[in-house]
Amino acid sequence: MAKENSAFSPEKKKPVKKHQRQRYVEKDGKCNVQHGNVRETYRYLTDIFTTLVDLKWRFSLLVFILAYAITWLFFGLIWWFIAYCRGDLDHLEDKAWTPCVNNLNGFVSAFLFSIETETTIGYGYRVITDRCPEGIVLLLLQAILGSMVNAFMVGCMFVKISQPNKRAETLVFSSHAVVSLRDDRLCLMFRVGDLRNSHIVEASIRAKLIKSKQTLEGEFIPLNQTDINVGFETGDDRLFLVSPLIISHEINEHSPFWEVSKQELEKDEFEIVVILEGMVEATGMTCQARSSYLVDEVLWGHRFMSVLSLEDGFYEVDYNNFHQTFEVNTPSCSARELAEAAARRDAHLYWSIPSRLDEKVEDGTEKEAGGTERNGSLANAESESKV
Repeated sequence: MAKENSAFSPEKKKPVKKHQRQRYVEKDGKCNVQHGNVRETYRYLTDIFTTLVDLKWRFSLLVFILAYAITWLFFGLIWWFIAYCRGDLDHLEDKAWTPCVNNLNGFVSAFLFSIETETTIGYGYRVITDRCPEGIVLLLLQAILGSMVNAFMVGCMFVKISQPNKRAETLVFSSHAVVSLRDDRLCLMFRVGDLRNSHIVEASIRAKLIKSKQTLEGEFIPLNQTDINVGFETGDDRLFLVSPLIISHEINEHSPFWEVSKQELEKDEFEIVVILEGMVEATGMTCQARSSYLVDEVLWGHRFMSVLSLEDGFYEVDYNNFHQTFEVNTPSCSARELAEAAARRDAHLYWSIPSRLDEKVEDGTEKEAGGTERNGSLANAESESKV
């Protein structure tokens, strides 16, 4: 019996996991794109400065150390070679001999003299003499090349240290985007904030819809980018980011979400990339912060909780509520259907008001006609009585 019951009992279906879309841009702003089969690698060397700045820190420090060590070794070898060719190493004990460099007795001392020359330390123990023209030329050459190496490497390290990438770490985006009504219009909204007291100057916000599409001719365009209007025409995309702001995209006939309802949103696959740009107030360098929202990170029928409160003499921002949302009554239909319903309602009101006015006018004319008839009959009756 147990076997029969198990045979006829309905099998439990395992829940089907929704396919997780691969992110184009990570939540921390890192672009999830890798370049492969790049054959023209020489192009990286044509812009060697940017290539060195873009290297990871461990490779940058390795290049920094090797640049100085190789130049010191190279010129130290040349100093030793000059001393060897002139015979200075064979007359170390001959006080009447005038060497190219005093107290240079081997490769180690030549290497130390190279370091002293390039770094302009000048201890005073090893000194070049005026009887060595090739040494004078080499001294000038090493001084010039050493200055170039210093300028190049110190410049690379300074630019790498002062890069505003870390400034973007204190620019935060809400973990979810929401869709709800604002002034009877469906809007897609997300929140941005700045954790530092030093503000971002000339801040501006942009948003892109990343979604593959197929044209009417059958061409497939992977990861097609469509602009999402967040106030470019009205200037609302330029932000005064002193406190957290809610960025709103009105879903109208020009929006890519014009015909998307709640049910269609849950089945769709896309990614919304948001980009915040501005200048760092302390350094004046341009900073960019990025984030993205997948379909399951867009909450339909939600609104952000308030984070700003008025205290005694100042406004306080509570970042505990920065990512918090709450549900609100929101129609599940698309913005197009909502607009059509509103248009039908307005049209019904438009035609119903004149009809009611016409009815009132007709009632008034009937009453006036009835009054005139009564007055006429009364007049006739009075005239007959007088006769």
